[in-house]
Amino acid sequence: MTRRLSPFTLASYLTPALLALSTQAGMAQDVTFAIVDTMQDACYDNIGVKITCPAVGEALYGQDTQHPRLAASYTDNGDGTVLDDNTQLVWQQTPQNERLQYADALDYCEALELGDRTDWRVPSIKELYSLADNRGELLTPEEGEPTPYIDTSVFDFFYPDGEMIFAGQYWSNTLYIKGPVQNGMNQAAFGFNFADGHIKSYGTGLNFYTGAAATSGLASQAPGNYVRCVSGDEGVYGVNEFADNGDGTVTDAATGRMWQQSDDGARREWDDALAYCEALELGGHDDWYLPTSKELQSIVDYRRTGFPAIDENYFMITEDSETLDFWTSTTFGDWKNYANVIAFGKALSMAGEQTEFTDWHGAGAQRSSIKSTADQEMTEDTTCSINACDYNRADNLVRCVR
Repeated sequence: MTRRLSPFTLASYLTPALLALSTQAGMAQDVTFAIVDTMQDACYDNIGVKITCPAVGEALYGQDTQHPRLAASYTDNGDGTVLDDNTQLVWQQTPQNERLQYADALDYCEALELGDRTDWRVPSIKELYSLADNRGELLTPEEGEPTPYIDTSVFDFFYPDGEMIFAGQYWSNTLYIKGPVQNGMNQAAFGFNFADGHIKSYGTGLNFYTGAAATSGLASQAPGNYVRCVSGDEGVYGVNEFADNGDGTVTDAATGRMWQQSDDGARREWDDALAYCEALELGGHDDWYLPTSKELQSIVDYRRTGFPAIDENYFMITEDSETLDFWTSTTFGDWKNYANVIAFGKALSMAGEQTEFTDWHGAGAQRSSIKSTADQEMTEDTTCSINACDYNRADNLVRCVR
């Protein structure tokens, strides 16, 4: 079966999950979803050295592991499926070790019969990211065995064969609807890479504008991704229920988190971002902290067709800029002198013969930025892999949570 998804007919193809996300936030939806802890269990300094976790009031206090929340908990059902005890989603335990194009991944999950269930589907990006385990670390062979960004005590995971061990991308059903990505007319859907710990948008192999199979350019080179199917109520996990408290804060009844309504307009390096949130007094509260990757990703609005990727009925971003990366308290596993950021604006990168950065990964991506330029050699604002060079800056925006 061939699926053609163009923005002009997109509404007729939206999954129930995305339709639910398109509901006006703040209308009573009487749904909740659990933000599972990242499971990061150590502290690091600005140059990536593992340290004894700082005490309250000390520099670098407020890191991910110092504000633990709901620990991950899974039940192996013994039938090839795993129950997430926190989210109540049931997951395919062992994915097939084969890349699929986006449409084929949708068809594969729809046809799957496993564990006496027939309601399998490709997960949304928020559902998929709930499985992220930030104890992951992608090591080169001379450094030791890599650890994937998923709990392998209950889930099976296969690193790709050959040199591209980092290419462990898994599809979500969340299309990137703001425009084409990478370079040209490439339609994309978000995915999470359980090998290297990033969210980005991946080419579906279709033309963004027509929905037809691409015949040239980067869109025609889409290599496909892996897929891990999920079963459970669709259109529940990741649906926010915001309320403006009228005091510079916003409450999300769906997650139990209270958010700083607007950033303060200042860009900070990572240690200053941690300190800023720890010292913040707002809305009669003084227990604010820098959010983890999963907490901050929980308020991304993937339904918006414009920038920024946040519900502007409730939140404000002071800066009018393409680069609206916000710090998290989560150190990046592969390079521990970097910390994770969530892109609410364009997630910029360039590759090949490009001379300008483009929206390569999509607003709503989770990338990583260098924590500080102090005492480190950084000759250009890029972080490069074999495929592309991400735009990278040490000063990012901050939105605190409690």
